[in-house]
Amino acid sequence: MKSLAGIALVEVRRFLRDRSNIFFVFIFPLLLILLLGSQFGANSGQARVGLAGDGGSGLAKALVQQLQADGLDVATAGEATVRDQLSRGRIDVGIFLADADAADFSAVSPVRIEAVAASQSSAQAVLQEVRGSVQAVSTEQRQRKLLEGAGIGAAEAAAALEQARESVKPPTMELVDTNDVTQEFRGLGKFDLGAVQQLLLFVFLSSLTGAATLIKARRLGVVARVMAAPVASWQAVGGQALGRFGIAAVQGVYIMAGTALLFGVEWGNPLLAGVILAVFCAVSAAAAMVIGAVLDNDAAASGVGVGLGLVLAGLGGSMVPPEFFSGALQQVSLLTPHRWAYDAFAGVQRHGGTLTDILPQLGVLAAMAAALLVLGSFVLRRSLGRAL
Repeated sequence: MKSLAGIALVEVRRFLRDRSNIFFVFIFPLLLILLLGSQFGANSGQARVGLAGDGGSGLAKALVQQLQADGLDVATAGEATVRDQLSRGRIDVGIFLADADAADFSAVSPVRIEAVAASQSSAQAVLQEVRGSVQAVSTEQRQRKLLEGAGIGAAEAAAALEQARESVKPPTMELVDTNDVTQEFRGLGKFDLGAVQQLLLFVFLSSLTGAATLIKARRLGVVARVMAAPVASWQAVGGQALGRFGIAAVQGVYIMAGTALLFGVEWGNPLLAGVILAVFCAVSAAAAMVIGAVLDNDAAASGVGVGLGLVLAGLGGSMVPPEFFSGALQQVSLLTPHRWAYDAFAGVQRHGGTLTDILPQLGVLAAMAAALLVLGSFVLRRSLGRAL
C-alpha cells in the first residue's frame, strides 16, 4: 500500500510542477465561472434595491424598513456607487433621496422620490414592488398626520397605528409558477450553476489531457523502472491509477473551495458534494488511463483528450443545462458521466437531496469508473511490453 501511495504521490507532484498547467488548471476555470456567472447567471430570485442618500433620516429608515418587510434586499451606499451597480446590473432598482426629500417627509409634506430601474427584464417588476412599498410608507405618514391633526399626540398616534397593524392580518397572494425549467433553477445563486458545469468540464478535461504524462512516463521508461523495483505489477498500475485520481481530485477540490470562497457558491451538503466529486474523479482518472495506455504519442493523446473531453462535456450538460435538451438528446446525455454527476449535484445543491436520493447517480458513476479502470489497467499492462 505504501508503494502504491508513493507512486501516486510522484504522479501528482509531476503534474503540479508543470508550470504550463497553472493557468489552464487553476486560473482559467475560475475566470470562466466568473465570466459566465456575471453575464448569464441568474440571481437568487430576491429583488435587490440600492438606496442612496442620508441613511439616518426618517424617510430612509421608513423606506428600508418597509422594503425589507416586503421581502426586498436593500443596501445603502453613495449615489455614485448605486448608479454604478445599476449600470452593471448588480441591483434592480436604485432609490436616490435628497436632503429636501427627508425634510419634506419630516414635515409631513408631499415627497418626490427618484427611483431608477436597471436594464434587465426583471427590474420593471421590482420597480412595481418598490412603488408598493413607497405607497405603504406614504399611507402611514398620511394616517399619522390625520391623527395628529385630530389632536392626538405623536407617540399615541404611532402606538395606535402599530396596534392597528397588529390587529389586522394583511392579505397575501401566492404565485405558482408552472414552468418546470424555471422551478428547477429557482433559488440558485448567480454562480452556482456555472460552477457545477465548469467543475465537471475541467476535471474531466484536465484528466484526459494529463494522459500525455502517462505516455511520457512509458516512453522515458519511468513505468518500466518502477516495475523493476520490488513492487508488484498491480501496485505499479494501481499507483498510476491513483495518481490520475489525485490529479483530478486536486483540481476538483480547488474549484469547489475557490468558488465557495470567492463567489459564494452553495454546493449543498459538503460531504455529499465531496462524494460526488470523488466518484466523478475516479471516472476521469480511469478514462485518462485508457487513453494513456492505448495511444503511444503524447501530442495525439492531448488532442484526443481535448476533443473527447469537450464533446462529452457538451453532451453531458456542462455547456448548456440538460434541462433545455430535447427528449432524444436527454437520452444521449445519459451515456456521459457528466450528466450523472450533474444530476447528482443538482439533487444535493438545489433540492437538499440525501445520500439515498443520489444513490442511482453514484451507482452509475461507480460502474463507469470500475469498467474503465479494469480496461485501463489491462491495456496499460499490455502496453508496457510494446515499444514506443
